[in-house]
Amino acid sequence: MNAEQVDAYLRRLGAAHPASPTSDALRELQVRHLRVVPFENLSVHLGEEIVLEEKRLLDKVVGARRGGFCYELNGAFGALLAALGFEVTLLAGRVYGEEGRLGIPFDHLALRVRTVDGGDWLADVGFGALSHFPLAFEERGEQVEPGGTFRIATADPDAAGVRGDTVAAGAADLDVVRDGRRQYRLEPRPRVLGDFTAGAWWHSTSPASHFPRSLVCSRLTEDGGRITLSGRTLTRTGIDGTREVRDLVSDEEVLAVYRDGFAIELSAVPAVRSVDRSG
Repeated sequence: MNAEQVDAYLRRLGAAHPASPTSDALRELQVRHLRVVPFENLSVHLGEEIVLEEKRLLDKVVGARRGGFCYELNGAFGALLAALGFEVTLLAGRVYGEEGRLGIPFDHLALRVRTVDGGDWLADVGFGALSHFPLAFEERGEQVEPGGTFRIATADPDAAGVRGDTVAAGAADLDVVRDGRRQYRLEPRPRVLGDFTAGAWWHSTSPASHFPRSLVCSRLTEDGGRITLSGRTLTRTGIDGTREVRDLVSDEEVLAVYRDGFAIELSAVPAVRSVDRSG
């Protein structure tokens, strides 16, 4: 990223240029990202190609003022952090699904970030609803913050939930746990953005992935709650867990929520594309 791209990204977040890549600066950037840049899968249904290259990600997140899912959001955020002087490592994760079973390899992309004031952090702006702030990567006790009670735990290789799953040689995999429920498993080995291409393709095309089967657009709100548009259903969740659910009837209402709730300008309401379930 060049200086102009960095400045444009920071303007999108409404953030000042940090004086130094500190843990406080990282916290501020992550929560602003979660509030401004939505987690969304609209490209899957709009016929837009998802390309995991830095320029294409910046064109989408900064230039087009859109969101994306994990590969795009954490890919772009990681590029910004690196340009600001943070030491950034891309990590591959596998998301826990039904009955505690793990998803595909390269199911998720998360960031390990080192700051100049010491310590490594798990930064993640691409999981949907998770922690509001980075989690201390080496801490194995509970970490309580507005998004819940979190723990980063050494993974049990016998509890993978996938036949034939193995733990790579070297450092053990880690489970990210929220409120007692495992969210995803992280491999500690460094990755590059291109490693996630097959995962992005699978999540964009496979009927086994929930992304081609549903529409979602969601972001953190200023008060710590959440606004989510799932197809035509608008859900506002308070920081206390209270939920207000409303079905939108007209196309005008849906487009207004995309525009006013997520700053996404669309000419027509996106619809779930047909998915071939024969394979």
